[in-house]
Amino acid sequence: MNTKNNIDRRDFIKKSSIGTAASLLVPGMLMSSITSCSTANKTVPVNAHLWVYASKFPPHWDATPVLDTIFSDLSYAGIDGLEIMEGQLRHDDSVDRINELIKKHNLPVSGSSYGVGFNMWDPGHHSKIMEDIQLVVSRLAQVGGTTFGISVGGKDGLKTESDLDAQAELLKKIKQICEDNGIVPNLHNHTYEVENDMHDLKGTLARIPDFKLGPDLNWLIRGGVDPVDFINAYGEQIVYLHIRDQYKDGTWSEYVGQGDTDFTPIAAALKAKNFSGQAAIELAFPNDFTPENELKEDWKMSREFVRSTFGW
Repeated sequence: MNTKNNIDRRDFIKKSSIGTAASLLVPGMLMSSITSCSTANKTVPVNAHLWVYASKFPPHWDATPVLDTIFSDLSYAGIDGLEIMEGQLRHDDSVDRINELIKKHNLPVSGSSYGVGFNMWDPGHHSKIMEDIQLVVSRLAQVGGTTFGISVGGKDGLKTESDLDAQAELLKKIKQICEDNGIVPNLHNHTYEVENDMHDLKGTLARIPDFKLGPDLNWLIRGGVDPVDFINAYGEQIVYLHIRDQYKDGTWSEYVGQGDTDFTPIAAALKAKNFSGQAAIELAFPNDFTPENELKEDWKMSREFVRSTFGW
């Protein structure tokens, strides 16, 4: 889940390409409304993933100590919901704490990402992962979350057919647990799933063709995949997506719309596919970066850019 000067939340040690310059152009502005598969218009909720806060809490990335600030910042910025990480759900009092913050700030939890520290391709991890999944997914349902973005874990070198078999076997079990709790699981990519002609992701989909997708548009670019091509190929399976911006040199920008990613064709591709899922803005700063603005202002500017560009 990295350029050498940027933070990658998935493993923090894997390096990734920053994609081709052709994928990074001056951002355009596109006013559009996303039409659902029905005849009525459907608003796409624009949530926020809390990584920019969690990145300050290595090695488990648990932003629980600043959850009140997170809820407050996002509520101020007009964000529709908060996507948490699994670390916030492992505390014995997590359900009560999060539900109190939801009520206090009138901001729902949209769902959670999942996958820090686990390798789903390794059968030796399966028992521990399943125990954790049972706990985390149950608590996510209790705080009203409806989406679960799964990262499968990277490996040095390409995963073997046996690795991919084991990975798919576990994902099927996780999928069932999510569905039993009224939660929609999706495959959330970093670079390792989509590098090498999407060897990892294609291997999973060959085994579980109907698994829903939750692509991170920026990680697609860094993995050498054009987001428009990805949307055109897999749009019907996309139920969630992450939006982050960067400059031409691969450095993450402070807020979405400040960098050089051309979001206009991405928005058009999503509209053409009648995207009716959910989206999440995710801010991520380079190592030792000091933002010029208060975070709540970066969220607000990012939210306004998504509204004007995607029509959500």
